[in-house]
Amino acid sequence: MSTMGNYRKGWALRYLREARAELLAAQKTPSIAHSLILEAMRKAQAAIYYSLGDPAFIESIVYQAFYSQEQSTEEPVLKCLIEIERTIQKLSQAPDSKLPKTFEHVDDILQIASDIVELFTGEKA
Repeated sequence: MSTMGNYRKGWALRYLREARAELLAAQKTPSIAHSLILEAMRKAQAAIYYSLGDPAFIESIVYQAFYSQEQSTEEPVLKCLIEIERTIQKLSQAPDSKLPKTFEHVDDILQIASDIVELFTGEKA
């Protein structure tokens, strides 16, 4: 049984499909790969946010925790979301010469996003 409405479920699955397509396009088009990779990561992140609830609310929680002066959170889901945001921030500043390693990071994030979306939608993404 699904724990979310069809609206959020549809957007989560759509963003995940688009993230995979962006990553595939990045692999085929090295000249614009960096921007496509970042777009893929943002879409995977959006898929997770739609799976968890209201994306704007989830995003504000993650940003508050990410930019807060406190130590670290003990909440495992929030830790994961913060690490994804941290990875996106780092890769947005990484030079294009690190693309092979970047593809690995993006693939890992897409797998995490797929697992989360599948968990909450009940569908193989």
